[in-house]
Amino acid sequence: MLLFVALASVALIGIAPQSQAIVIYTGWERHALVGSDVRLSCSFFSWRWTSEDVTFSWSYRPDGSRDSISIFHYTGGVPYVDNKGPFRDRLEFVGNPQRRDGSILIKNLDYSDNGTFTCDAKNPPDIVGRPSSVRLLVFEKVPIQAGVITGAIIGAVLGLLVLIVVIYYLMRFLVARRVFSLSVSKHGKKGKGKEGSQQRQRWRASPFSFLPS
Repeated sequence: MLLFVALASVALIGIAPQSQAIVIYTGWERHALVGSDVRLSCSFFSWRWTSEDVTFSWSYRPDGSRDSISIFHYTGGVPYVDNKGPFRDRLEFVGNPQRRDGSILIKNLDYSDNGTFTCDAKNPPDIVGRPSSVRLLVFEKVPIQAGVITGAIIGAVLGLLVLIVVIYYLMRFLVARRVFSLSVSKHGKKGKGKEGSQQRQRWRASPFSFLPS
């Protein structure tokens, strides 16, 4: 009897859907200008097919605050936007749940929108996962990122090195050309001097050789 109960339990465990981990992805940091719109992306990885009961939730924690507020929820195929919070009339769902995309669009940004946005997703029976967060920084002018500055410096240094190498080989070419010209000129003068010396020797040997016979 106990053996039968054990086998039945194993069979039920194998048949029943089991919850597995779900991995949620967002960006790390987004920069945007005052008055512009920004898309905050959220997607997930799950070993299961995308469920019809997939859900997405977004919360927001302003800079300097410890408390988060819920600003968006998608469930049962219907998006629900908070109509009383700081993003009322400025938040739009632009994702595609069947493609595991829970992105939102925030419009007409202001400095007060600076903060951390957290996305959570469930794909039943995969409901165990850690929410992912993205920080939004709103500027009057988007600052130049450190990577751009570093790339510009590296490019300038490489350009300078190439210029130095070109100048070096050009100088070597000009010096070699000058040395060759001097060498040719020196040999030419020697040849002319030798020929004149031979003529003078012939004239001395026969001073009347120039007279007609």
